[in-house]
Amino acid sequence: MAVAAPVPDLADRATDCADRLREADRVLLASHIDADGITSAAIASTALARAGVDHEVVFEKQLDADSIAGIAAREFDVVLFTDFGSGQLDIIADHEAAGDFVPVVADHHQPADRDTRYHLNPLLEGIDGASELSGAGASYLLARALEGDGDNRDLAGLAVVGAVGDMQDSTDGLVGANEAIVADGVDAGVLDARTDLDLYGRQTRPLPKFLEYASDVKIPGITNDEAGAIAFLTDLDLDVKRDGEWRRWVDLDADERRRLASALMRRAVASGVPSDRIEALVGTAYTLVDEEVGTELRDVSEFSTLLNATARYERGDVGLAVCLGDRGDALAEARRLLRTHRKNLSEGLQWVKNEGVTHEDNLQWFDAGSRIRETIVGIVAGMAVGSPAVDRSKPVIAFAEKSDEELKVSSRGSHALVRQGLDLSVVMREASQSVGGDGGGHDVAAGATIPTGERDAFLAEADRIVGEQLS
Repeated sequence: MAVAAPVPDLADRATDCADRLREADRVLLASHIDADGITSAAIASTALARAGVDHEVVFEKQLDADSIAGIAAREFDVVLFTDFGSGQLDIIADHEAAGDFVPVVADHHQPADRDTRYHLNPLLEGIDGASELSGAGASYLLARALEGDGDNRDLAGLAVVGAVGDMQDSTDGLVGANEAIVADGVDAGVLDARTDLDLYGRQTRPLPKFLEYASDVKIPGITNDEAGAIAFLTDLDLDVKRDGEWRRWVDLDADERRRLASALMRRAVASGVPSDRIEALVGTAYTLVDEEVGTELRDVSEFSTLLNATARYERGDVGLAVCLGDRGDALAEARRLLRTHRKNLSEGLQWVKNEGVTHEDNLQWFDAGSRIRETIVGIVAGMAVGSPAVDRSKPVIAFAEKSDEELKVSSRGSHALVRQGLDLSVVMREASQSVGGDGGGHDVAAGATIPTGERDAFLAEADRIVGEQLS
């Protein structure tokens, strides 16, 4: 029995794309290499396989003229782009016109000024691609259109991992079109969504680390304070250890969780944490119910972090295999990459704290050179926004060496700044293009690549644009 389309406004576009893919002899599936891109690829690949469409998957860190030319040289009649492609339609359309391939695009980024027939993007129907539907969400809508007499709602869990990995999870949980996908996942029995303490590491972190590392809401004497977190837990009338080992949040029963959460709220109030920040301690927790309890695959946030770790070290194939169900070698390798990733992030953040940031009128920045890997400098920038090293009232821009000729630029803001008018996708695109580079992304997080000698000119232009947006 066919189930209604989750996002009716996009149903016709999804059906059109699905019909074209079904007609293809073979499809090249090209996807972005990050958590949203990997889940997008996994969803689309699974749906194509179930529909009997022969296909191959490739990942690209960046879709530009060179990588699109490489895709065209593969001589596939149809190329499905997931989690990118819309912003590069000017280049893709030239290849389409030359007869190199027929593009099918399932994306959520800002489209270029060209279009193509098979184009599934929420922005084309007035749905916000930065907060209401991710790349994995677009892939999921395509998968639902591909299902025929089957049922692809079991893929909704991966779409939620992608959305959370793309920072679409606000204090109200996932909103807009994403909510319909959550409802599909709950109906299909693969996803659980409930109100819970909104801190990272519910499944895997021992309680002291769970509290100490929760930096979104800073509670004096607990946040970034190992001894303070331990003292807080020890003072509670709770059995916080079992057999000499610290328990995790997932190990507590409902009553124990309630008591710990209440005590944490009381401490926050007593420490003078503003009420809106205290409210942010509670949010919607998304759990993949078929995954093993106490593993990073069961919690959607932790799953997305694991995938990001594979992506940042160019091992999208490992992340894809985990999404497709490999719980052996691929999962072991993903966990190894995650350990390396955490070590590199920790060292990168420490470097920013030691070196500090440089303040312009409207933004702040740091240049890590070759000391922070260009694939993780954006994550370090995001972590810095949550640390005392950075002023939250301004966006932060981070530079890292990409090659001898190019600098990678990453920018991070806050949702409060976005509400005031900040749009980093515009800042990155316009400032980079003014110095012969290119960029884009989302309002709260965006990136660019610029020529090596143009850092200062880029900064001057970015500072000017941010000033205009926030004035």
